[in-house]
Amino acid sequence: MKTTLEIPDPTFRKAKATASALGIPLREYVTQAVEEKLSLGRRPGKPWLECAGELARLHKETKRIQRIIDEELEQIEPEDLT
Repeated sequence: MKTTLEIPDPTFRKAKATASALGIPLREYVTQAVEEKLSLGRRPGKPWLECAGELARLHKETKRIQRIIDEELEQIEPEDLT
């Protein structure tokens, strides 16, 4: 299918140069890029979200560590802070 895309000039030049270096037409390079992006199955623009979700299990541990730090800081004499 033919279509028209608006691509920023720097991105276009980079894509064209990369396709040329790979020895493939720009059309093929763009098709591969789109297929790769689609195969990821992630929401666009937020790849960090997948990793951040795994950190939720550390919430209790983070609170425990902060509680220990707070308790230790309460034991520091005021003159030791300067």
